[in-house]
Amino acid sequence: MALTRSELREKIMIILYQIEILKRYNCNYDIQEVIKDNIDIQNDFVDEIVYGVTTHINEINDIANSLMNNWSIERIDKTGASILRMALYELKYSKTPEVVVINEAIELAKKYSDENVRKIINAVLDRYINE
Repeated sequence: MALTRSELREKIMIILYQIEILKRYNCNYDIQEVIKDNIDIQNDFVDEIVYGVTTHINEINDIANSLMNNWSIERIDKTGASILRMALYELKYSKTPEVVVINEAIELAKKYSDENVRKIINAVLDRYINE
């Protein structure tokens, strides 16, 4: 059974989170293996977002940090940071409608982050699309 885009985004968030943890502890990892550990079938959408975020991580972090007031993406929880990075990547590099990207990010944040992180994600994405 095929997963919905919402379910795929949740998988992507988990994959990006795991990659962050592996990097933090200087563990060797293969992105494709991390993906395979989380999703049974190869999926172009998952591959595009995961590889896109990991390839453009510095640029995405810079964008996020430039849109936060006295805060940084490194200071929010790893789950919230993964959601924010995925959404910023999708806004910048994909043709997904802005309203869909933001709604999906907020829904994930409601499920996995606290209210403060959800508000930060919402504010950053709102500033991004309005600049």
